[in-house]
Amino acid sequence: MRTRQLGNSDIELTTVGLGAWAIGGAGYAFGWGSQDDIDSIQTIHTALDLGINWIDTAPVYGLGHSEEIVGKAMRGVGERPYISTKCGLVWPAGGKKVSHDLSAASVKRECEASLKRLGIEVIDIYNIHWPIPDERIEEAWAAIADLIHAGKVRYGGVSNFSVDQARRVGAIHPVASQQPPYSMLVRGIEHDILPYCREKNIGVVVYSPMQNGLLTGKMTPERVAALPKDDWRRRSEHFQEPQLSANLELVHGLAKIAEELGQTPARIAVAWTVACEGVTSAIVGARRPDQIEENAAAADLALGEETMTRIAELLRHRNARIGRTAAPKEHQE
Repeated sequence: MRTRQLGNSDIELTTVGLGAWAIGGAGYAFGWGSQDDIDSIQTIHTALDLGINWIDTAPVYGLGHSEEIVGKAMRGVGERPYISTKCGLVWPAGGKKVSHDLSAASVKRECEASLKRLGIEVIDIYNIHWPIPDERIEEAWAAIADLIHAGKVRYGGVSNFSVDQARRVGAIHPVASQQPPYSMLVRGIEHDILPYCREKNIGVVVYSPMQNGLLTGKMTPERVAALPKDDWRRRSEHFQEPQLSANLELVHGLAKIAEELGQTPARIAVAWTVACEGVTSAIVGARRPDQIEENAAAADLALGEETMTRIAELLRHRNARIGRTAAPKEHQE
């Protein structure tokens, strides 16, 4: 499986990484519904067997549960993968209401809790999950720099940051990676973040390349309507009209291209993101072994010029239908 250097770090990431958001299960505002832990562990092991060398998680995914499952899956693994996790979203003991906290004390406390749940001694990439509140991002970043100097974190990253915010924290300590949303439907980073990261040699690890399952070719209006009540996607504009019909028409076109290439729409969607100049790798979420078996192949899939041109035409038609020149950045984690 192809690898790329993560910005100014010495880490080589496979162009596809395993996202552990959905395996956090239900029980909080951005859960994906119930999830079987055995399926989750088998999915992680399958990803590693396929050659994927990194996992992305966060404490808030399942309120600690995702990290715990990743930690359990690491037991008995020969060479553990790189682990990327986050800080800045907290919840009270025994409670479920999530709030933002970027105080230095909270960042360091969260790091210790993540290390314990994951069962590791050092976090490879530690990200500020959201730049909220904005006025405390420097304080949080200075705390991450302290954790790096203490040997508890290898590299610091930022998630969902603007260019200005990345500049501000970069003046304190180098930023190894940016983690923004990016897919055929959410392309805002092409205008500012990607050029900035190329200029500063910052790695870009994108999330939601399949737009939370919408670009897999498996979604239908009926399946969307049947999503569990505790599945956060019910609230996403991409899964609601007028966008839903336009998005499914786009996927129908992708399916035709995929069939001609002997691929799947999901692989096409992921390969399209990692083909973008400046993108290091894409986080691919999976809840079952068969899902990561299907989508990991996108890591080595190269899309030719003709295919990229056909996809561009499909995207122009989709955006015309919803009256946009490009889809907006969407806050979703």
